[in-house]
Parts: sequence; C-alpha cells; structure tokens
Amino acid sequence: MCESKLHEVSNQKPHQISCFKHTLFLVTTADSDQLGDVLHWLRQATSVFCGVVCGAIPLTGAIWLLVFLVLSTGIVYGYYTLILKVDEEEFGGHGTLLQEGLFASVTLFLLAWILVYSLIHF
Repeated sequence: MCESKLHEVSNQKPHQISCFKHTLFLVTTADSDQLGDVLHWLRQATSVFCGVVCGAIPLTGAIWLLVFLVLSTGIVYGYYTLILKVDEEEFGGHGTLLQEGLFASVTLFLLAWILVYSLIHF
C-alpha cells in the first residue's frame, strides 16, 4: 500500500518512499492505518533496543518490565502528540493509539532480554 505511493523529486523520475518515512514527514496526509503502522513499528524498535540493553547490563526483576512499559508508552505518546501533533480523536482516542503494538512489543522485549542475558551471562 505505502510502497505504491510515489514522490516527485525536483522534476526527476518518481521515487518510491517507505511507509515509515511517508508518515514520519508527511503526517498531514496519513490515515489511521499508516499512523497505526508507524506507532507499531516504533514500539517494536523500542522493545528490541530496551531488551538488548537490559540483557547486556544484566538487569533482573519485574521492575524493569514496568520501566519498559512506561518508557515505551511515553515514547509513543510523545511521538504522536509532540512530533506529529495529530488530533487523537480522529484516530480513536489515546487508548487506541497507546495500545497499538503493545502486546507484541512486550513479547519482543522479553524475548530480546532473555536471549541476550542468557547468551552473555551464562
């Protein structure tokens, strides 16, 4: 869907732009599916990064899972309110936007954390 969107660059032949880049820079034309995709993948990237960091440092305990949830939700909230400045009611409200990709990101965070911790410290 997003790959078929074309962008003219200084009257040269059209170039394809990625869905993420399209929504990142041209948010005024973004629909709810595109914004949901970007928020989902932003949360997944955050979860992999946080999981690798928690596993490499050797952090243990459930408190770090809660820290990840707060950090991940804060990044998503900050992205769509401060950077994109979208009207959240157009996209289903704060609850819908903040839940985008949440379960998958928690799973990916735990997987990355456990794998990195086990590979480095055992």
